[in-house]
Amino acid sequence: MGTPQKDVVIKSDAPNTLLLEKHADYIASYGSKKDDYEYCMSEYLRMSGIYWGLTVMDLMGQLHRMNREEILTFIKSCQHECGGISASIGHDPHLLYTLSAVQILTLYDSINVIDVNKVVEYVQSLQKEDGSFAGDIWGEIDTRFSFCAVATLALLGKLDAINVEKAIEFVLSCMNFDGGFGCRPGSESHAGQIYCCTGFLAITSQLHQVNSDLLGWWLCERQLPSGGLNGRPEK
Repeated sequence: MGTPQKDVVIKSDAPNTLLLEKHADYIASYGSKKDDYEYCMSEYLRMSGIYWGLTVMDLMGQLHRMNREEILTFIKSCQHECGGISASIGHDPHLLYTLSAVQILTLYDSINVIDVNKVVEYVQSLQKEDGSFAGDIWGEIDTRFSFCAVATLALLGKLDAINVEKAIEFVLSCMNFDGGFGCRPGSESHAGQIYCCTGFLAITSQLHQVNSDLLGWWLCERQLPSGGLNGRPEK
């Protein structure tokens, strides 16, 4: 038996305009008090958080309000001997945060802050025989990491450093009957995985492999009456 979908009720007095200045003020001030509970508890994803914040500030034309030099120094301090980059100082390196760091450095046109060759070696070391990628040395396999790997290398101009054909084979093996993609072969389709897999296929010039009509309908069905979106059926 399926479970009822969970939606939200939008109140009649809810704001109907995007409060850009308030968003920018909040993001610009976030992290100014480094002893805040919320700041400390989000340390495990700090690198990605910085990327998300910088991206939205750039979209709002407010990137100049962020402390560029502090951010670049932080990224440099998060690169490990293996070449991978961690979420924060003292944390283990991971493909997720390696990509976020490279994206930030690309945004700032400052790739030279890190050892690029070591990053490439790190990404290479995480590819498995079936073409999949582990997120770190502990070995979890997920199509998110396939996307992180090719996106990182594409930004560095080093996509040929891995076995791209095997990587493509693995991602395509995760395509389901409904047109979506899961984290591994046989796993259920999820919007997050679809984002990563279609992004992967776009980077590797394989987007034609997707059944766009079937996938398009699956994605359309994620929208709820409120206008919001869920990640998969029955949510």
